[in-house]
Amino acid sequence: MKRLLYILSMLLISQWVVSQTSKAYTKQVDAWHAKRIQNLKQPDGWLNLEGLFWLHQGVNSFGSAKGSDCYYDFPGFPAQLGDFILQGDSVLWVNKIDNGALVNNVLPPKGKAIKVFEALEGDRGNAAIFNYGQFGWVVIKREDKIGIRFRNFKANTLTAFKGIERFPVDAKWHIKAKLVQPVQNLLMITNVLGQTTAQKNAGRLTFEVDGKTYGLDVIDEGGTRYFITFADATSGKSTYGAGRFIEVDKPDADGFLYIDFNLAYNPPCAFTAFATCPLPPAQNRLPIEIPAGEKKYGHH
Repeated sequence: MKRLLYILSMLLISQWVVSQTSKAYTKQVDAWHAKRIQNLKQPDGWLNLEGLFWLHQGVNSFGSAKGSDCYYDFPGFPAQLGDFILQGDSVLWVNKIDNGALVNNVLPPKGKAIKVFEALEGDRGNAAIFNYGQFGWVVIKREDKIGIRFRNFKANTLTAFKGIERFPVDAKWHIKAKLVQPVQNLLMITNVLGQTTAQKNAGRLTFEVDGKTYGLDVIDEGGTRYFITFADATSGKSTYGAGRFIEVDKPDADGFLYIDFNLAYNPPCAFTAFATCPLPPAQNRLPIEIPAGEKKYGHH
């Protein structure tokens, strides 16, 4: 009898430990998600975008007047706020009204052309920050395209945001994986604009689900973590059709790391039509369902 009571007590203790561990893990994932929601709401988040205007060489008029090259239809917005002048890979700005847009918090004189963007290596550039009332924008470069990413800091997509549905947190999807060194150093990634670029290939992440082995190619963006864009059998159903993103820690000395699908999140294109998201390569389209992480949002 004493032995039976001992066994039962040990089982209860073991179950309690598992329960407490599960609660702690769920709390950790929930905290990550709360931070994620907070970041989406920030001025540089993805919820306030209301325009993406691609520039042509020469003068690009910007305002609410119909026929403007960069047309933004909003009550009270100036008919012609200014001009963007694209010269090669550089952009100049000209305010067209006296109380015009601030450039790096300074009001340029009306009619004076000032440089606001100069392309650097790759898609990087030295871009000024614009502000006008509740609006802000910046010049961006995507391969051979240069454009204006425009924000309304009081956008309905921001003020009406109520959060993102998620699958229940399940430790099953916190999976140990092995990073296999790449055969080729470059990974070709296509974005929603149809542009294909070569990204640094960190290797292929192999892992098991229900006894079967699967793999995902991993991008090394130069930070402290690796980046993955993937799709699975839930894509287009319960999750965003163009796939989701996930980040992983770099592997230990033996090449092992954990991939936590509970931290899988929607790309910016799930929230706005004015983003330029990378798409999962064919080899990152898993044939199984991954019912973990964020569910689909909106209709983009």
